[in-house]
Amino acid sequence: MRHRKHHGSLGLVTGHRRALLANLASALITHGRIETTHAKARAVRPYMEKLITLGKNGDLHSRRQALAKLRRPIVDKLFDDVASAFENRPGGYTRIIKTGFRAGDAAPMALIELVEAGFEVKPVKAAKKPTAKKEAAPAKEEAKAETEAEEVAPVEAAAADEAVDAAPEAAETTAEETKAEDK
Repeated sequence: MRHRKHHGSLGLVTGHRRALLANLASALITHGRIETTHAKARAVRPYMEKLITLGKNGDLHSRRQALAKLRRPIVDKLFDDVASAFENRPGGYTRIIKTGFRAGDAAPMALIELVEAGFEVKPVKAAKKPTAKKEAAPAKEEAKAETEAEEVAPVEAAAADEAVDAAPEAAETTAEETKAEDK
């Protein structure tokens, strides 16, 4: 019986699950938002909320409790940056947004992020659409062609003048060459 077993196992043994949650929490502290499966997002949410509460306490005992779950540089960032951003917020530090289904196995995906706007997060690199590149490329090429045309215009005019002057001479040389080949 699973009485009083409130967390999901995620199909992992205890040690692997703890490592997974610690890595997800570290990534969330570092980047501010991460995209993962919906089940993992729901599992890391209470884990992260408790860590932020420890960071808000700020005492030595809370820091040692956080160090038992995370690595030192992440704990420093948690206590210095993240906890100070949530200083006046009583709870609800994270938000989960469903983003659709993964292409490979159709797993439901979700974006979990820190709520507070005062905390600077690094933007997540989104997949670029191929149509956006095709549309942006001609615009760049047109702008480049315009600037090149402005720079090349005086040079082309001078080359055209030389070509006009050289044209009668070129015609005479080609006529003489054809006569020589005929003989």
